[in-house]
Amino acid sequence: MIILRKPLSRRTLLRGAGTTMALPFLEAMMPSAKAADVAARPKRLQIFYSPNGMMMNQFLPTTQGPGFALPPTLEPLAPHRAQISVITGLGHPSAAAMGDRPAGHGRSCPAFITGVHVKQTEGTDIRCGISVDQAYADHLGDATQLSSLELGIDQASLLGSCDIGYSCAYTNGISWRNPTVPLPVTANPRDVFERLFGDGDALDAKSRVAQLRRQSSILDFVMDDSARLSGALGMEDRHKLDEYLEATRDIERRIQRAIASGGGAQSADLERPAGIPDSFDAHVRLMIDLQVLAMQADITRIGSFMIGRELSNRTYPEIGVPDSHHMLSHHGNNPEKMAKLARINRHHMEYFAYYLDRMKAVKDGEGSLLDRTLVLRGSAFGDPNEHDHMDLPVIVAGGLVPGDRHIVAQKGTTMSNLLLSALHVLDVPATRFGDSDGPFKALTSA
Repeated sequence: MIILRKPLSRRTLLRGAGTTMALPFLEAMMPSAKAADVAARPKRLQIFYSPNGMMMNQFLPTTQGPGFALPPTLEPLAPHRAQISVITGLGHPSAAAMGDRPAGHGRSCPAFITGVHVKQTEGTDIRCGISVDQAYADHLGDATQLSSLELGIDQASLLGSCDIGYSCAYTNGISWRNPTVPLPVTANPRDVFERLFGDGDALDAKSRVAQLRRQSSILDFVMDDSARLSGALGMEDRHKLDEYLEATRDIERRIQRAIASGGGAQSADLERPAGIPDSFDAHVRLMIDLQVLAMQADITRIGSFMIGRELSNRTYPEIGVPDSHHMLSHHGNNPEKMAKLARINRHHMEYFAYYLDRMKAVKDGEGSLLDRTLVLRGSAFGDPNEHDHMDLPVIVAGGLVPGDRHIVAQKGTTMSNLLLSALHVLDVPATRFGDSDGPFKALTSA
């Protein structure tokens, strides 16, 4: 491994023809001869969210501790079991109603990573609390170009209520910058790409269409600068840079195919070409790849991904489920509906496995992105038929905590205790988070 005499600035950009492009985290950016050590790498936080709860009888392992048998919903995670812990029994009392009614979507979704009981309102006077990802973003400050990246599959609802008595702001996303500023997801991959690499807002409609017809790549503009930089890098860094540039080009091609398939590039009066693939599968994989690319380039170390909005009525004919997801979640103990809901749950878990696959495939020193990432995966409900917010299906993955465990939380342990412990793992000196009453020590104990 070759280390440059003077460490390369982590703010170094590839430049050309008015275009700038971030670099991945390279060995040459490390000042020490231990640049490849996993422990020297930055820590990252990713959150993967599925809506409408879980069929817990297909999710819940039958044994505790290490070496537990994977139940049907978790079987797609078999290749990653050494780096996953399944945590059951955590609750969110902060999602409870003031009376005896069970929690609804409008309270449970925003509580998931904030631990806060939201204000009931359909107006603009929304109020929640800072979410765990944004608490980490505050801690990191301006260490990266973007403090965080919130992605999803469903477009945000901008007006009205999405749950009775609750603004759509409460179900558009799970991240909250502060108690009054929610961060809705971005669902259009073209918008995400332009946010990561620029070149979007500067183009008018006519120029944008012309660019798309040329099928030009951002890499075409920075080719000379990347070649110059590559000549000054060691072998490992050159390989990493090549992988990063190829991943970027692949995503560009996929976005352009999505635009072409929708006829977007043929419209002369188009303000912003749609880049959403027709296929749900292609859309999910593309958004996951963008999230991973943002981490690979160290554009951000914090991200959340919603595979669906809470209350989502998406259907899944591709897996034999033409029924509405939300309607199936209120199955009334109908075996046929329960089986279909379990099929959706497993389908979403397959995408979570892909999420982990992609992070594991990207080298980060002697390890991978996954080795230095804390990943939280879950839903705001356990049993959605009852709107049960006191037994949540939670998975913690990545190399920052021990894996291959099924942990059953003591009765009364809040999800916020887990979130507080996550901040400790990320070296954030928090003493309290949401409605926590102490850290969830089982997160880090072997």
